[in-house]
Amino acid sequence: MRYLVTGCAGFIGSHLAESLLEDGSQVIGIDCFNDNYARAGKLRNLERARQWDGFEFVPIDLSRGDLRDLVSECDVVLHLAAEPGVRESWGQRFEFYMRNNILATQLLLDALRESSDKRLVYASSSSIYGDAERLPTPEDVIPQPRSPYGTTKLAGEHLAQLYHANYGVDAVCLRYFTVYGPRQRPDMAFHRFCRAAIDGTEVTVFGDGTQSRDFTFVADVVAATRAAGAAADVGGQVMNVGGGSQISVNQALELIAGFAGRELNVTYAPESSGDVRHTSADTSRARSLLAFAPAVGFDQGLQAEFEWMTGVP
Repeated sequence: MRYLVTGCAGFIGSHLAESLLEDGSQVIGIDCFNDNYARAGKLRNLERARQWDGFEFVPIDLSRGDLRDLVSECDVVLHLAAEPGVRESWGQRFEFYMRNNILATQLLLDALRESSDKRLVYASSSSIYGDAERLPTPEDVIPQPRSPYGTTKLAGEHLAQLYHANYGVDAVCLRYFTVYGPRQRPDMAFHRFCRAAIDGTEVTVFGDGTQSRDFTFVADVVAATRAAGAAADVGGQVMNVGGGSQISVNQALELIAGFAGRELNVTYAPESSGDVRHTSADTSRARSLLAFAPAVGFDQGLQAEFEWMTGVP
């Protein structure tokens, strides 16, 4: 199999590319190195993938051209490229979210209009739910995103479903719930908390720390994404991908303090616009259609991220 992995230099995309390569698949990796964090970190993410002969890296911006030649070279498209982050999506930077989350997705889907034999897996987000009316949250809850970021990810889902309905594009949408683990982006909470614990610096928490998330380890997200790329008769489906561990921020901080062997200097700041109180995924549909079952417990996964952080400059 030959896979196109967009966002291959990112946190999840780099793990996904390596997993495919380890199993003997060929991977065309796409990334434009957008400026949401340092290019050096993204290049480190690619170091292992580049050791395989079956990996081809194409540094292009998906929002800037005709992508038909690119998709013609692959069997499955795993579309993870995006402008990430809730807090950064307000204000003038929203232009990047429109281009990288909506326009890039539309151009990729348009390139697949005449390729109904190719599966596209679109990486969406639990941010589309906002403060969901039901916990755990099933996919049929009406989306009410609370941030521009969540709005753009929902727009991508709608585009995927439109192209499926009108042109038969074999598109599947996965709603990832707060992914963590080695290579997590520097702006994400656990990366910041682990760095502060290791360096002995102040930890800033937005909110009172009682807010909780359904944290999902990166290897479980990779497994679900690969399953969605291979499963039969799932075109047009939307599925939650969650780790099954609804943990508060304060609980996570206690674990990190234990890993570091020291108390943390925690400062609490006002909640950020767009943040939600709680998330929890109903993953019944993914269990049924993809045989999805999270394999990594929260304590184990967070320790893996902390240990990785001890070697990150």
